Amino acid sequence: MTSAVLAATALAAAPTASAADPDPQARSGDAQTTAVEQSLRSADQAQRISRSVDSAAGSYIDSARRVVVNVTDRADVAKVEGSGAEAAVVRYSTRQLDKATAKLGRQTSIPGTAWAVDPTTNSVTVSADSTVSKNQLGKIKAVTRSLGDKATLSRTAGAYSTRTRGGDAIYAQGGGRCSLGFNVRSGSRYYFLTAGHCTNISANWCRDSGQTNLLGTSGRGSFPGNDYGIVNTSATTAATNPGSVNLYNGRTQDISSAGTPTVGQTVQRSGSTTGLHSGRVQALNATVNYAEGRVTGLIQTTVCAESGDSGGSLFASTRALGLTSGGSGNCRTGGQTFFQPVTEALSVYQVSVY
Repeated sequence: MTSAVLAATALAAAPTASAADPDPQARSGDAQTTAVEQSLRSADQAQRISRSVDSAAGSYIDSARRVVVNVTDRADVAKVEGSGAEAAVVRYSTRQLDKATAKLGRQTSIPGTAWAVDPTTNSVTVSADSTVSKNQLGKIKAVTRSLGDKATLSRTAGAYSTRTRGGDAIYAQGGGRCSLGFNVRSGSRYYFLTAGHCTNISANWCRDSGQTNLLGTSGRGSFPGNDYGIVNTSATTAATNPGSVNLYNGRTQDISSAGTPTVGQTVQRSGSTTGLHSGRVQALNATVNYAEGRVTGLIQTTVCAESGDSGGSLFASTRALGLTSGGSGNCRTGGQTFFQPVTEALSVYQVSVY
């Protein structure tokens, strides 16, 4: 695999046959690019307005592509609407819903469960996957009920996993494969980011399955708790470590900045297992209890992923957003995927995208 492809690849695993594609526009080129760019502008607007309103309680982009800002004080409706967004008066503040998620965190750590604040319903959504037993489900139901209408519980198909198998992007010496997320740098030193549960399995990463062409060595990673890791590469220029993402249509997407998405925003994920797929952001600051441990602060999306997609890039136009952590489902029938926010990793390692 060439360095250019490695720079662009976001996921990892041998390609699999795909039946019905749940997001066919992910491969439709310019039309999808335009939709992503429009959604990015709306996301920026939502975040800007939310910061200016004292009683803001979350924001999102609705199904009609309108920017909606939640407020707990009716006096702020005019300010929101005057800024060009829709205002929704809601019952619970961000602080109240954050307290609800904190209670869930204290009282349950059952593997196969997840929760996040959903601004579209002004509540906390709690989910339990197929591995959660009847007895365990009873326990999570009890905690959810104690939160009243601040929280709702549902079952999700499949099992939440960290998808560590990998594909043809980066190969761990000693066995295992994952995917390169984003190339980053600090001064004249070059690195790449991937999932922390990937860097935890090997000190050395190669370009090839024969493990003869060393790509780099793992630095310190963080998993569980977070899910990010960094690999020191031998690259000395951006030409050999390009800061772009593979769109799997013969083109690449340049990455020039990093940021935080907005609920409802259209985003894209690139990976060598399943190619390019798109979806929408469902929640921020999500918590997932994997078998390996709890990870918090994740981006929850409707984007599909499959085994081996770990470490891959989540992005919108030229903006880096996240690294693939795990999820449930697949790209034939659809699924749910969680991403580690890339901004946290950039801050911890004091590196930047380019």
